[in-house]
Amino acid sequence: MRLSMGLSKLPMFKLPALKVLAVLALVVSMSACSMFRSKQATIDNMPLEALYNNAHASLQNADYSAASKAYQRLIARFPSGEYNEQAQLDLAYSQYKDNQPDDALSTVNRFIKTYPTHKHVDYAYYLRGLINFDRTSGVIERYISRQGSQARRDQGYNLQAFDDFSELSRRFPDSAYTADARQRMIYLRNVLAQYEINVAEFYLRNKAYIAAADRSQYVVEHYQEAPQAGDALAILTRSYLALDQKTLADQTRQVLALNYPNHPYLTDAKWPHAPSTLRKMVPFSGHH
Repeated sequence: MRLSMGLSKLPMFKLPALKVLAVLALVVSMSACSMFRSKQATIDNMPLEALYNNAHASLQNADYSAASKAYQRLIARFPSGEYNEQAQLDLAYSQYKDNQPDDALSTVNRFIKTYPTHKHVDYAYYLRGLINFDRTSGVIERYISRQGSQARRDQGYNLQAFDDFSELSRRFPDSAYTADARQRMIYLRNVLAQYEINVAEFYLRNKAYIAAADRSQYVVEHYQEAPQAGDALAILTRSYLALDQKTLADQTRQVLALNYPNHPYLTDAKWPHAPSTLRKMVPFSGHH
């Protein structure tokens, strides 16, 4: 009787233990599968197409930091082929959008040097221009568009951006990006001309008439189509008068009257007027 009772009790102790072991085995198996899938999903393990799609998705979602990391990993893991070439262009763009202009310029310049005949090299030239174009603005000016404030900043990046867009227009006149590049060149030309006028006015107010004349002459010679050419002729006229060069002053004034008959200097011999003290105290008021 005790033997029979002992046999009947055996499954009651063993069955729960077996169930626990089975559940644990299932959990471990699922955890291993999950870890395996997670490992496969990293940018260090993805196949080429999946990695590019991952990077492109980050770019589309404006996660530029993640996009840059994924593109860099793709370029390192797959150092040749169409995906690599496209990844380099996309990397330059993501770095540009991530406010990393030095890295973006390095990437795009390397692409242009490595693939000078690439079918999308025109875009590389355009992107290089954009990078330098946006480097000319300060933090506030990115939100408040003021051409005057740009014209008071160092013009190195403006000049470089102008050259970049000019090279694009010269090399690829039929590119889809050339029309926009030319419009940006017009804007940059006017900013550069205004910068020279600002400096010429400063020299004029400080009675450095030769320097004022030189700056004005530079605008007349290099930025003839800019609206500031009229201001340059007016300042040049005043400089010649101050230097007692009456013949040159008369000739320059005639050119001004012929090309800019409504210029304020023609009715106000003291133009341009120095900014008031109050105006100088107002930030971003446009004074020079």
